[in-house]
Amino acid sequence: MTTTYRDAGVDIDEGDRLVELIKPHARPTLRPEVLAGIGGFGGLFALDTKKYREPVLVSGTDGVGTKLKVAFLTGRHDTVGIDLVAMCVNDVAVVGAEPLFFLDYFATGKLQAEQAAEVVKGIAEGCRQAGCALIGGETAELPGFYQSGEYDLAGFSVGVVERSRILDGRSVSPGDVLVGVASTGLHSNGYSLARKILLPRFQLSERPSDLNGRTIAEGLLEPTRIYAKDVLALLERVPVRAIAHITGGGLPGNVPRNLPDGTRAVVREGSWPVPGIFALLEREGQVPREEMYRTFNMGLGLVVVVPAASAGLTRDVLRGRGIDSWVVGEVAAGAGEATCEVVR
Repeated sequence: MTTTYRDAGVDIDEGDRLVELIKPHARPTLRPEVLAGIGGFGGLFALDTKKYREPVLVSGTDGVGTKLKVAFLTGRHDTVGIDLVAMCVNDVAVVGAEPLFFLDYFATGKLQAEQAAEVVKGIAEGCRQAGCALIGGETAELPGFYQSGEYDLAGFSVGVVERSRILDGRSVSPGDVLVGVASTGLHSNGYSLARKILLPRFQLSERPSDLNGRTIAEGLLEPTRIYAKDVLALLERVPVRAIAHITGGGLPGNVPRNLPDGTRAVVREGSWPVPGIFALLEREGQVPREEMYRTFNMGLGLVVVVPAASAGLTRDVLRGRGIDSWVVGEVAAGAGEATCEVVR
């Protein structure tokens, strides 16, 4: 009696079928610099060095975390791919870089081509929003490693920035202001706590008043906003000194990452409207306010540091791109390593 790879739980034919299903989604994301499409051993990207005097490559990698558990529960898989791209390209963008290309890693116990194609459809949409090319990836079928119907995602993005335009926060000084840029909700952080609070208390189809007509599922699966093109637009018109991407660790953990020693960021609570999903989590979970700020973005996906005289222009540029923003604090003198505090 013969034994095949399919008998061991790996279906090569299903993997081949997936490649064909995702090609139409990946193709529209390709940029002129891409030399080969999906399906080769490596993605080929010819960097246009004529555009830069001193090009510096910037890379970022991340995943979606336990937000995937909500996708499994709802059977909706077309948004988490956007989250995957966002978590990587936003990190690249806040250094001042233009995201160029993206690769994904999709791993599952038993490959279901249609499910995986929905995920990649979201990844392609995220790449479209970011202006980067989806040039490759890896699909791994690992029998017995994941629960039935579940999968994991990881991604990798590469961008480029002129060396002289790298945003490293060195020019930040006391008196600069903090402009908070609206998030679309939880983005992709804090889901272990969010699920622990909400899923035992609510049905996914319930519509708490805090969510303004949306269901729990819709609130939890709202895709992470992709800021790459918005940041590039800001850099063309505003003397931006630093940008923080507000992910795990919240405002206190992320704002100082691009500030020089001897400074502290002062964020003023109440200077921006906090989306209802955070109030729901805080109330239902009896979460201390400090813990809320350390775990969630609290409605701010980015914090942009600009000279005080440029705050109005910064907000105008973002408003013109359909994004809300607010002056949420300022940079003050500090001692030692940079810090961030939220004050009432």
